[in-house]
Amino acid sequence: MKLKNKTILITGAAQGIGKEMALLFASQGAQVVATDMNAVRLEELTKIENISTYTLDITNSEHIQKCVAAFPSINVLVNCAGVVFNGSIADCSEDQLAVSLNVNVTSSFRLIKAVLPGMLEQKKGSIINIASVVSSVKGVANRFAYGTSKAAVIGLTKSVAADYIEQGIRCNSISPGTVHSPSLDQRLRDTGDYEAALQSFIDRQPMKRIGQPSEIAAIASLLASDDATFMTGENIVIDGGMSL
Repeated sequence: MKLKNKTILITGAAQGIGKEMALLFASQGAQVVATDMNAVRLEELTKIENISTYTLDITNSEHIQKCVAAFPSINVLVNCAGVVFNGSIADCSEDQLAVSLNVNVTSSFRLIKAVLPGMLEQKKGSIINIASVVSSVKGVANRFAYGTSKAAVIGLTKSVAADYIEQGIRCNSISPGTVHSPSLDQRLRDTGDYEAALQSFIDRQPMKRIGQPSEIAAIASLLASDDATFMTGENIVIDGGMSL
């Protein structure tokens, strides 16, 4: 099977892209450690073969170290958890920017630091960071904090790739465009007119549709597998042409 002998830790695995990756990786033979802050939603994954769940606060280094110690054979890490704030720089508070950087960037720093010694001991590893087309790839109105943090994720990815290229550690990022998820559904509901907001999103897409979590998971599966052993430091854009 494609991911046999892989032990994969995923953050933000209780819903959306993270959940889809957990299910796909498990079906492809990986041992999956699905982590999230939401223990209730994680429960849905406990009955799936090859999936272990762990309630994890990615803003807490001690929690992360305990999690990684419980699963010492991790050779693939997927940093998928994230947070989105709407608004321009004028709308953004220092607290919102700090939270965006902490969850979207510093958490990846913490997780990578935690799993890196084990990967170096194995002399192999794949780190996959979920960035966004809303980043250094493309500026989008009213996504100041989010775009700033996701641009940092791409920079982090390339830096880690350059530092560990000779030790067998690969690090790549994926930059999705608009993807259907519970998080997006909530933001659409918050507008007060779900259908109109959804149609507005769709109308802005060159393909006239939004992406599906399964499409992002398929790219992550490639990066996690041995089919991508010659790929590192790349940011793969999957956005339906949004950035063209």
